[in-house]
Amino acid sequence: MSRLKAVLLLIPLLLAVALTWHVQAWRYGRELAQREQAHVEARRQQAEASTRQLLGERQQRRVLEQQIELNDNSHYQELLDAQQAQARLRDRLATADLRLSALLASDSNPNRSMPATPGAGGVDHGPVRARLDPAHARRIIAITDAGDAGLIALRACQGYVRALAR
Repeated sequence: MSRLKAVLLLIPLLLAVALTWHVQAWRYGRELAQREQAHVEARRQQAEASTRQLLGERQQRRVLEQQIELNDNSHYQELLDAQQAQARLRDRLATADLRLSALLASDSNPNRSMPATPGAGGVDHGPVRARLDPAHARRIIAITDAGDAGLIALRACQGYVRALAR
């Protein structure tokens, strides 16, 4: 009988242990599912934040590209205008329609004196000018053309750097 009593006492104890084990497994499973759900939600929020950031950066890049393109177009147009103006100036020099002259310093010829009587074409009291040789004029125009192109390119580079710095 004592064995029977021991077995009868052991069965409810084993049932209680099994039931407790099962309840704990159920609670642990529920906790793991909640943690999994929280992890999935956190990852989704991170993905959405990354997507928003990426879209914002893309938009900023598009705006920057448009600004740079607009800046490039305006500087290119400015360069074309300067080249056309230089070409017209070279053409006018070539056809003798235009002559370049240089101002002479007032003390460049100290021995020169005012004529006693004004001549028919000598009533101009402005500064004295010397006309340049056409070959020299063409060289001067070429130098200023290169200088203008350099300044326009410099402004384009400065605009590009300013656009990137924003």
